[in-house]
Formats: sequence, C-alpha cells, structure tokens
Amino acid sequence: MKAIVIGAGVVGYTIAQKLSSEGQDVVLIEQAQDRIDDVKENLDVRIIKGSGSSPQTLIEAGIEKAELVIAVTNSDEVNMIACLIAETQSRVPKKIARIRNPDYINYSVIFEKDYLDLDLNINPEKAAADRILKIIEVPGARDVVDFVDGNLKLVGCKLGQNSKLVGKKTKELKGIFPEENIVIVAIYRGTETIIPSGPTTLKADDLVFAITASKRATELPRLFGVGGSKSHKTIIIGGGEIGGYLAEKMESKKGHHVKVIERDNERCKYLAEILDKTIVISGDGTDQELLNEENVSEADTFIAVTDDEEANILTSLLAKRLGAERCISLIDKPEYLSMVSTVGIDVAVSPRLASVSDIMQFVRRGNILSVKTLMEDRVEAIETIAMETSDIVGVPLSDIKFPKGAIIGAITSGEDSEKMVLPSGDTVIEPGDKVIIFALRKTIKKVEQMLMVKPEFF
Repeated sequence: MKAIVIGAGVVGYTIAQKLSSEGQDVVLIEQAQDRIDDVKENLDVRIIKGSGSSPQTLIEAGIEKAELVIAVTNSDEVNMIACLIAETQSRVPKKIARIRNPDYINYSVIFEKDYLDLDLNINPEKAAADRILKIIEVPGARDVVDFVDGNLKLVGCKLGQNSKLVGKKTKELKGIFPEENIVIVAIYRGTETIIPSGPTTLKADDLVFAITASKRATELPRLFGVGGSKSHKTIIIGGGEIGGYLAEKMESKKGHHVKVIERDNERCKYLAEILDKTIVISGDGTDQELLNEENVSEADTFIAVTDDEEANILTSLLAKRLGAERCISLIDKPEYLSMVSTVGIDVAVSPRLASVSDIMQFVRRGNILSVKTLMEDRVEAIETIAMETSDIVGVPLSDIKFPKGAIIGAITSGEDSEKMVLPSGDTVIEPGDKVIIFALRKTIKKVEQMLMVKPEFF
C-alpha cells in the first residue's frame, strides 16, 4: 500500500514509523527542516520538503498512485485542502485528516461525500478526553479500554500489597476467583513489559492489565487489592477544550462533583456560563495553598489537562503528595511518557497515542475491528474476526504455534458477543468468533501474518 503522510509532528512521525515498519510504501511531506532531518535519521521513508496543500508537492509525492492520504499537520486548513486536492486530482481511496477547530467539527457537512469526502477526521484532544472519561468510570483503574462493542473491558490496575494474587501464578487466577471470568493479558513491572504465560508469577505493585465483562469491570481493582472511592469527587486543572469537555460530560452523570481550576479569567466566565453544576475557580493549579483550600486531599480523581506538559506533571505530583487518590495527567512527549510510572503519576493520557490508535484502527484492512495501544505504546491489542481460512481456527489453542510475546486474551462467540470464553489449551476458535490478541510491538507483524492467510483480508 502506498501512503502519503502530511506533517512530521508527533502524530505524523508515529504513523509513518508504524506503516513503514509493516513494509508499507510511505511518503512523508514536511516543511520544517529540523523535523525532516529527524525523519531522515530515524525512519526508512521517502520525505519531501514542502506544503501538503500544494498540488505540485502532492504530485511529486505520487498522489496519483496513493491509496491513502493522512493529513495531520497543526493546521486544520492545510489538512482539509490536502484532502480536497487528493480528491480532485486522483480520487484517492482513503483520506484521513486531523481537525481540531470546533467550528469545523460542528459543521460536519463539509466532511461528507459531496465536499471533502473524508473517511475519518481525527480530533486528538477529544480522543484523549474520551479515554479519560472511560478511566474515571472505574475507581482505582489506571487504564480502561473497550472491546466487542463495549461488552468487554480491559482494566489496568496495580496489585496492592495485600492482594490475594501476590506471589501467585497467572494460571492460578481461576482457582482464586472461581466466580469471576478474568484473563490477565499484560504486566508492567518497573520498566519491563511482560505478556504472561501460565507460570508467570505476580508481584506487589505490578501494573496488571486484565480483561473481563464490562458489567464486572468496576470490581477488578477491588479484587486485585486496590482501593477506590465511588464518590466521584474530581478536580480538573485546565479549563481549555479538554477540561471543559470533561466537566460537561461528568456533570451530566449522577454522583459526580466537579471543580475546574483555570488561570484565564475570561475562560472562567465562559465555563461558568455553559456549565450547570461544575464549580469554576480562577487560579493557578500549581499553587499548593489553593489546592489545599479546595480540599485536594479529598479528591478521588485529580486531572491535569493544561497545554503545558511540564505543569501537568508537576501539578499531578503535588496533588498526589497532598493526598489525591488518583492523578491523571495529559502528557504527549514520548520521553515524558516513559517515566510516568517511575515518578508516581497514576495515569498518563496522550492525545498523540489516542490519535494514532484511531488512525491505525482505520488503516488496517480486512476483519480487524480495532487496534488499541497500551502501556505507552509498548503493547497493541488487536480485535479481529476469525476467518475460516486463518491459522488460528478449527484447532485447539495448544496446537497453535503462537509467537512469543503474544497472547489470546478473550474469545466471544459470533452469535453472542457478551459471552466471553476464557482461553485454555483445549479452546477451539470457530469461524466468525471475535478474538482479542495482545502482543508486544515487535511481535505484531507475526501475529498479523497468522491472521492474514489471503491477501484480500489485509
């Protein structure tokens, strides 16, 4: 597949890296020389210096043969014009654009077939905010991801010191919780990422990712020895687009008590007008005295979502020290994301990774329903429909030579998407079953080859 990626920022760079690593023909368009130099040094892609909204640049990039255009510059206008030119010049089969401006998003008619004919428009901030909302709904969780149309949830939480699972092997999970349908699919231990097998031993403070039915998801932290209040007292630092969106969504749900702290007085006035139940406070979220006055020690969830990543990190650490139960921080730089678990922040949410996840899910072809990134992009979760011709169908799992660093986390019947099957050596996957596979990034290609079988599927 030939793909043109416009914009070599964090999203464009990551998309180009992923597509290139999978053997795709990638052309990257970028104007800034420093980003061009970085790409040349680190990625095996063709790069063209120029504007993605220039017809000549797109022709030079080979627009007439492109199967996919992904426009993810910082300019909504450039992204939209690039897709418009792609449509008028060559009828590119698939077009994706990153669009942030609410005025454009609300006027969605321009994305339709008679106009831009976009296949997917990405709003990184909204994608990140939606992920935060999912996490908030499970007290004590560090991450929450939906699968099978929301019928299954993956929940990440730390094992408490007094958890029944400490010192136990993952294969003993069913004996410890016989009434529960739970599969542990990944473990984050310090800087080590583990895709477990039956003999893997669990340790206190492991960040454990387990999949279960959605109706039981709120019980997982408790079962794993993690506390978690259900009173939903939340403090949000930063009343920008993300903070305002979060407050609006949370105050509409019963039991949520929300405060927003924002520096800009005009923004505070605006938020106070549009929010009904949220308390809006004008002030600096890094001010310890202010946080104490607003009873940060009683907060069940503390969320820092300003446009300053360093401030988000420092504010979250301060709130944690003052007694906030769970701290969520908006962080996008890869070098910051990699250190989150070691400095004490509970949850880091990245607009970049949220966007990349959505784009890669769309780009994958065939019967892959979703692709989600976990643990700062160390693990991918693939939700797919098992095809009759696939290597994983019709034989016991014990007979399948599954790649090391990958695990089948859940299987649901094609006829009953709410019924989860705990995989065992005797389990047989049938055609039409939905299968969720978790794998280290280095193993993804091997997993996809097992699912591929026929070229038209991928």
